[in-house]
Amino acid sequence: MSLFKARDWWSTVLGEKEEFDQGCLCLADVDNTGNGQDKVIVGSFMGYLRIFNPHPVKTGDRAQAEDLLLEVHLRDPILQVEVGKFVSGTEMLHLAVLHSRKLCVYSVSGSLGNVEHGTQYQIKLMYEHNLQRTACNMTCGSFGGVKGRDLICIQSMDGMLMVFEQESYAFGRFLPGSLLPGPLAYSSRTDSFITVSSCRQVESYKYQVLAFATDADKRQETEQQKLGSGKRLVVDWTLNIGEQALDICIVSFNQSASSVFVLGERNFFCLKDNGQIRFMKKLDCSPSCFLPYCSVSEGTINTLIGNHNNMLHVYQDVTLKWATQLPHIPVAVRVGCLHDLKGVIVTLSDDGHLQCSYLGTDPSLFQAPKVESRELNYDELDVELKELQKIIKDVNKSQGVWPMTEREDDLKVSAMVSPNFDSVSQSTDVEVGADLVPSVTVKVTLQNRVTLQKIRLSVYVQPPLVLTCDQFTFEFMTPEMTRTVGFSVYLKGSYLPPELEGNAVVSYSRPTDRNPEGIPRVSQCKFRLPLKLICLPGQPSKTASHKLTIDTNKSPVSLLSLFPGFANQSEDDQVNVMGFRFLGGSRVTLLASKTSQRYRIQSEQFEDLWLITNELIIRLQEYFEKQGIKDFACSFSGSMPLQEYFELIDHHFELRINGEKLEELLSERAVQFRAIQRRLLTRFKDKTPAPLQHLDTLLDGTYKQVIALADAVEENQDNLFQSFTRLKSATHLVILLIGLWQKLSADQIAILEAAFLPLQQDTQELGWEEMVDAAISHLLKTCLSKSSKEQALNLSSQLSIPKDTSRLKKHITLLCDRLAKGGRLCLSTDAAAPQTMIMPGGCATIPESDLEERSVEQDSTELFTSHKHLIVETPMPGDAAED
Repeated sequence: MSLFKARDWWSTVLGEKEEFDQGCLCLADVDNTGNGQDKVIVGSFMGYLRIFNPHPVKTGDRAQAEDLLLEVHLRDPILQVEVGKFVSGTEMLHLAVLHSRKLCVYSVSGSLGNVEHGTQYQIKLMYEHNLQRTACNMTCGSFGGVKGRDLICIQSMDGMLMVFEQESYAFGRFLPGSLLPGPLAYSSRTDSFITVSSCRQVESYKYQVLAFATDADKRQETEQQKLGSGKRLVVDWTLNIGEQALDICIVSFNQSASSVFVLGERNFFCLKDNGQIRFMKKLDCSPSCFLPYCSVSEGTINTLIGNHNNMLHVYQDVTLKWATQLPHIPVAVRVGCLHDLKGVIVTLSDDGHLQCSYLGTDPSLFQAPKVESRELNYDELDVELKELQKIIKDVNKSQGVWPMTEREDDLKVSAMVSPNFDSVSQSTDVEVGADLVPSVTVKVTLQNRVTLQKIRLSVYVQPPLVLTCDQFTFEFMTPEMTRTVGFSVYLKGSYLPPELEGNAVVSYSRPTDRNPEGIPRVSQCKFRLPLKLICLPGQPSKTASHKLTIDTNKSPVSLLSLFPGFANQSEDDQVNVMGFRFLGGSRVTLLASKTSQRYRIQSEQFEDLWLITNELIIRLQEYFEKQGIKDFACSFSGSMPLQEYFELIDHHFELRINGEKLEELLSERAVQFRAIQRRLLTRFKDKTPAPLQHLDTLLDGTYKQVIALADAVEENQDNLFQSFTRLKSATHLVILLIGLWQKLSADQIAILEAAFLPLQQDTQELGWEEMVDAAISHLLKTCLSKSSKEQALNLSSQLSIPKDTSRLKKHITLLCDRLAKGGRLCLSTDAAAPQTMIMPGGCATIPESDLEERSVEQDSTELFTSHKHLIVETPMPGDAAED
């Protein structure tokens, strides 16, 4: 038994599908037995009134039939129940029941039965008041200082206070400016009503002011009020708490002072009689009810606060003294004396769970039996330990927590891309230019073997590719069911996406016997979009600024057979030259050598080479797989085009710096704009206006600057996004060339991709440069390190935007240098140590200073020369004939 779990003393569930609120619970000696034992009175919105007298045989018993003293259906919904001296001529306690259009006062009495069934209880209607307005809540007390009787004040839904002096109606007053009713309480010490208005401020009204104010027959002001006769209803004091209140409670544990407790949506406040704040406490969880119940030490008050996390917290002023777990969310909480047990906590939930509980726990009487001592066989334990370690190692090698076959059998996701364009293009708001932008339909099929629920399909493509619909939801799928959804993909921007691959991710829950809500799981399927979606046949170009040469180990293949959709009918004789024109306007030319096993890709922009190069390698691999040739391989023997790659990095970084400067300038202009506004407001409020001294002209000029700077920030953000997309394309190309150059495995290429492409979208706070620099530095100091000294170096745990890109470019150059001298990428720390023996002795260490970095950069320039010079020095065999 947990110490922090409420001990169930007695509990029951009230009715079926009934609803309750904070006013539906009351504890009092309603039958006037005089023995100090409280009864639990509960009313529901269904109109049922129940009175309980819990007396369990043992702790935690459910309610017995004799615990229910009375249950009667009053037909009308019960909003609130209160007990007090509501009948004239007697000081006996009576029960007041508030309905939406009626107030009823009952007497509860019990008559001793003649058989073993015990005492019989009944209620008798003493009087009732029919209300002209719909009631919201009520409060009771000795209004005006009367002795020996209690008066009732009802607040209507339109903000009117109606006071009843027992059997007679006294008066009614509208609260000024009332829009929605709030909680209402009466303070006997100050003889005032306290509520929280819709303006989110606590308001106090004296009873005497209410009594002598003009009668509220109408909501509007009467002519007498306008002429000055009669008294207006004036608030005594107000306090703005800035949030709506859930409940108000007024407590006074000594004669000298009383406290007003207000429970807000996020805080609870303790106020003095005059509205000053004694203290306030910010709550960690959303509260549902509260009750200040006693004063343990002088000057402090204990408060019970229930919240929506099924917790009941005990505060002494602002200090949390205890926290206990409840089986339900309480909407009302009371403390009383039940069956000679003082301090029983009674809680009620909105669906009728009524529980009487107390804090703490019972002592555990269980004693663990003595274990027979035996000698340990350490040899057997070592064998068992090795077997367990082997099992753990085998499990870690497997993919996922459960078997892949079982997970794949739950739901199979497949995607099919239509081979033809849509007859009517679905593209809208495109920014490509004069070209007609096509769209292609993709269909995703879900096939499930078992019952699934909460299925959500999300589809992702690389911008500027967009989808007509990217989210699909299915509430439930029965076994052996197939669902197919379709959507269209098209190019929206004037630049190229870094990838033509899309991803369909399905999240779902599989219910089990132990977990009806289901175990959350995820399945995904990738699909490849056609090149013709973003590219058209174009005229080949003989000259270009950027060229790449890919070597193969097989005879060249006709480009017409590799790219049948891009064949130019007017130039059928040129089977080894093909031109591509992207929808954004850039052009790429592909050449196949007639005499050697080489292919050349050339373009005016470096990043545009990526898609055609990748498409060429994929189609070559598919072509030779169909021919049954398995030893096909591509390679790259040229120099790495790092200089062109660095230019794109510099351009992207320059836009980031420019964005920071524009945001700082915009912040300055915004501060200036607000300062001018304050100056003008002061001038306009002045009773003797002074000249504006061109402040209005300055305000107009500053406003125009703010608008211009905001437009510049938006334009820079768009340019930065496009630059990042081009940088990702160039990064993919560099990773591909490094893999072909050093013949890296798929795992090593995945490590490079994780290091160079850590972000899907960069921001000013966390950008591509600092992320990639940290990742490459980690690789250089682990698997590509030369000595254990480099492995001991610690990386900075805080990432911030660098001053320039020189350090990043030096690290990229050093990474290529290490790979060229025999280094290999791996993530295992054990594999990093033997790397030093495999790598040749010419491998340089990580620079410790800028001077050492400069020397390494000079040594590396011989290996990584500008790719533009390489084109002139190493012409491709057969190019003269082709050109």
